[in-house]
Amino acid sequence: MYISILPAGRQKAVSVKQKHRIPFSNPSQQGYYTNNMKVLKFGGSSVASAVNMNKVIDIVQQEAKKEPVILVVSAMGGVTDALLKAGDLSSKGDEAYKALLKELEQKHLDAVRSLLPIQQQSATLSLIKQHFNDLESVCDGVFLLRELSPRTKDRIVAYGELLSSLTIAAKLQSLNAHYQWVDSRQLITTNSHFGNAAVDFAATNSKMKCYFEEHQYQLYIAPGFIAADEAQQTTTLGRGGSDYTASIFAAALNASVLEIWTDVSGMMTADPRLVQNAKPIQHISYQEAMELSHFGAKIIYPPTIQPVMLANIPVFVKNTFEPDAYGTLIENATAVNGGSFIRGISSINNISLLSLEGGGMVGIPGFSKRLFEALANERVNVILITQSSSEHSICVGINDADATRAKQVIDLAFDFEIKTGKVDPVKVESGLAILALVGEKMKSHPGVSGKMFGALGRNGINVRAIAQGSSEKNISAVIAASDVKKAINILHEEFFETTYKQLNLFIAGAGNVGSKLLDQLKKQMSYLQQHLRLQIRVVGLANSKRVLLNEDGIDLENWKALLQDATPGNIHDLVTRIKAKNLRNSVFVDVTANAEVAGVYGSLLEKSISVVACNKIACSSAYSSYQQLKSLAREYNVAFFFETNVGAGLPVIGTLNDLLRSGDQVNRIQAVLSGTLNFVFNHYDGKKPFAQVVRQAQDEGYTEPDPRLDLGGTDVMRKIMILARESGQVIEMEDITNNGFLPASCFDGTVEDFYAEMEKQEKHFKALYDEAAAQKCKLKFVASYQDGKASVGLQHIPADSDFYHLYGKDNLVLFYTERYPEQPLVIKGAGAGAEVTASGVFADIIRVAKA
Repeated sequence: MYISILPAGRQKAVSVKQKHRIPFSNPSQQGYYTNNMKVLKFGGSSVASAVNMNKVIDIVQQEAKKEPVILVVSAMGGVTDALLKAGDLSSKGDEAYKALLKELEQKHLDAVRSLLPIQQQSATLSLIKQHFNDLESVCDGVFLLRELSPRTKDRIVAYGELLSSLTIAAKLQSLNAHYQWVDSRQLITTNSHFGNAAVDFAATNSKMKCYFEEHQYQLYIAPGFIAADEAQQTTTLGRGGSDYTASIFAAALNASVLEIWTDVSGMMTADPRLVQNAKPIQHISYQEAMELSHFGAKIIYPPTIQPVMLANIPVFVKNTFEPDAYGTLIENATAVNGGSFIRGISSINNISLLSLEGGGMVGIPGFSKRLFEALANERVNVILITQSSSEHSICVGINDADATRAKQVIDLAFDFEIKTGKVDPVKVESGLAILALVGEKMKSHPGVSGKMFGALGRNGINVRAIAQGSSEKNISAVIAASDVKKAINILHEEFFETTYKQLNLFIAGAGNVGSKLLDQLKKQMSYLQQHLRLQIRVVGLANSKRVLLNEDGIDLENWKALLQDATPGNIHDLVTRIKAKNLRNSVFVDVTANAEVAGVYGSLLEKSISVVACNKIACSSAYSSYQQLKSLAREYNVAFFFETNVGAGLPVIGTLNDLLRSGDQVNRIQAVLSGTLNFVFNHYDGKKPFAQVVRQAQDEGYTEPDPRLDLGGTDVMRKIMILARESGQVIEMEDITNNGFLPASCFDGTVEDFYAEMEKQEKHFKALYDEAAAQKCKLKFVASYQDGKASVGLQHIPADSDFYHLYGKDNLVLFYTERYPEQPLVIKGAGAGAEVTASGVFADIIRVAKA
């Protein structure tokens, strides 16, 4: 049968014999239901077109064969927004509302023509046109008055659900289905708060009892979203209210199940538009579903859960376009599935934070009451509350749209206290969002909040406010709206992803190179997690005086302050605590130049802890020690990488290793290996004192802490020895010839004594420069290795040499091998500087992860 729209309250009821009468399971509810019914609600995307409506009808008819069904439908996709826009345009005197209404009319007419056989279209097309004529008349009135009241707005938007439900009813009539169209406004009674009316459940349940006692059909169709007040004026239940309509029907009739049909296969662990690997949630509790829906999960309108939860009616969230998919079951309790006690992550955007602060609040009762009373009187909804234990401040999160008037009413409510200086005027921060981690089982798992905020902190997400309910079902954080996508991905990886590898770093050295490395790690953490499935955590950090450890990860935004306040200790204290922690995939990173630090490598390797060394001392110590470290790494199947020992960030050692592993043999190496010395001789021209050039190199971070290690040739000797050893040569420091250029007196005393002595020896350095210039040569400190022998020293470099055009702090390495006998393999680039050295260390850390 087909029933047209009548004004609310005027639908004639047709009596039929009641078949069953079973009381509600919830004693607080009134009424009975006639059959074991199922309620199905289909959203706007499910009825957005004639094609989609046919899918809905197929699903509903199949379900109606099993048990009676109440079908609740939303407006066609996009129609509600368009109706609101039409009302807004008409209230502003913009005649564009007429064209918009014509577009909507055509949309519905097209749907009817696609759905119905041509011989059955006439009545329905006429009905559609009639309602759009009525709708246009309402908008015409708004246009003339230039006023759009909430009551009129409800009347306008109600047409969306009415038209979609009638269109589907017409299709069912063409199929000779046994159905009844039900005007929800007859059955659902609300107050007169237009736009978001509150349901009078006693009256509503009574009406539904009477109606379904007198009717018996296998299928009922009802428009969602709409209701009526006691004066029979049309009201609406809030955006998303069609879900709520379905829940009201289900609870009133004690339905067997409520099914919410949408365009996704159930609720997800996060918004799939933001998180690529969001996972479906198969089973969730009412409380968890309410928390997720309240905090922005758009699958279910938040008020929907309460009625069915009270009646203990299970809810399924299903996909109209994948009807065979399981979806999500929402019911009274849920077990921990797959080991995860976190059910989902959600967010609310467009949040403002209001902060009321002042010493006059401390110890004075009633401030909170006055604050919330002022907001309630203005009908401002408070989403989040947090208050300091000192009672000096209280923060509330509200919708951005309410921020201006909320500030006005609060400032007015506390006008006296503000004028007398007891409290400050309300501070408003906009452009924020609330991020929520939801899980009913969180309360039995300690450390969730620490893990959540640790993950956010390590990735530079600033948390402005925090709240956790007494039920411990969610932890909420206020963050910048621009960080929402990043933050949700971080937390999803932290709590739901198991496909990444986690690396725990213990870093010795927080000086120039260490600072740069920490900065690079901080900036790249999110990238590595997203693109390399690698989570790097700095869990230990030490300098020469203090040791800082945090198993959840050190906050790299604030590491300097934390290290300054950390426990006093030395490198041996750090090693002891590393071993005690026994974390998986641990890596010790040495960015010092300290012999004592280099001495702990062996004990760490023996505990299956990988070592990344910027420090050259270990690999340039006695050959037996060098060889033992490499043997330990092999024995315990861990990495021992020291790429930055030669060439800072240049791939010198890695390239050499690749040559040897591929079967090549090194015959000769020639190299400029000191970025410091190259910088010095590139900048020294005899006009500026040599000591001043060296001081510049140190100030710019190109030298060792004691520049004599560079200028005296010791650092270059270590580097060529390491290359010789990596080439397979057994060699010690005393086997290397050093043709130094510094006078012996420069090695006496402190570093400052060294600079003073260089100033006295300026004639010596000027003579070195003049001699080379006279031969049209440049001065370069060159390292050589050939036939098992190595040497370093200052050389005159002619214009035809590979070393002649080597500028700044660059290094140049020439490998002459069996495969490259005449034309060498050349590696050239910046060989000094904290930034490039740190990047080389970073690259070794990534290599550890891949090893």
